[in-house]
Amino acid sequence: MLKIYGRNTSSNVQKAMWAIGELNLKHERLDVGGAFGKNNEPDYLAMNPNGLIPTLVEGDFILWESNSIVRYLARVYGAGTLEPSDQKQIARAGQWMDWQLTVVGPAIFHAFWGLIRTPAEKRDMAAITESQRKTIAAMKMLDAQLARTAYVAGDRFSMGDIPVGVMAYRFRQLCPERPDMPHLERWYAAVEKRPAFQDHVGSIPLS
Repeated sequence: MLKIYGRNTSSNVQKAMWAIGELNLKHERLDVGGAFGKNNEPDYLAMNPNGLIPTLVEGDFILWESNSIVRYLARVYGAGTLEPSDQKQIARAGQWMDWQLTVVGPAIFHAFWGLIRTPAEKRDMAAITESQRKTIAAMKMLDAQLARTAYVAGDRFSMGDIPVGVMAYRFRQLCPERPDMPHLERWYAAVEKRPAFQDHVGSIPLS
C-alpha cells in the first residue's frame, strides 16, 4: 500500500493526494509538517533529507518532490490516462508542471503568506499587492494556453492539470480582484467538478 507523509493542507501534498484520488489507489496518509512536526526527526530525514513534504513510500521505494510523485503515479498507474499516451502531450503536461514550480508558485507565495499566515496588523500590503500582480500575469499565460486546448496538455485531463489546478484554487481566493480570464474559468469549472479535486483540494480551507 502507498503511504504519503504530509499534512492535507499543504499544496504539495494535495498534488500527490489528488493524483492518488484520480487513480483510486489504496493508500495511507500520515500527518507530517506544520503543526504536526516530525519532518525534522531522524527517521523522516532518512527518507527525505530535505525535511519537506510530501514523501511517498511504496514498499522499499521512497520518492520525494511533489511533481515527481505525480509523474511517477501517472506513469505507473495511469499510463494512457493520467499520463497521456502521446509523447508530445506528456512533454506539454510536464512543461506546465514545471511552470507551476518556477513561475506561479513563487509569484503567489507572498500573497498566500501575507493573507493566510500573517495577522492583519502585520501584513506587508505592498508585498501582497506585488505578489497578486505577478500571479495574475502568470495566470494570463495559462488562460492563453487554455484558449487553444481544453486542458493544459490537450483535450483530456492529465497529470499536467494537477499542480496547476492546485495553484488555480489558491489564485481564485488570493486574487479576488482579477481581470476576466474566460478560458481559465471554463477549465477550472471542469476541474473542480472532479471528485478527487473536491476530496483533496476544494474541500480544504487555506491555512
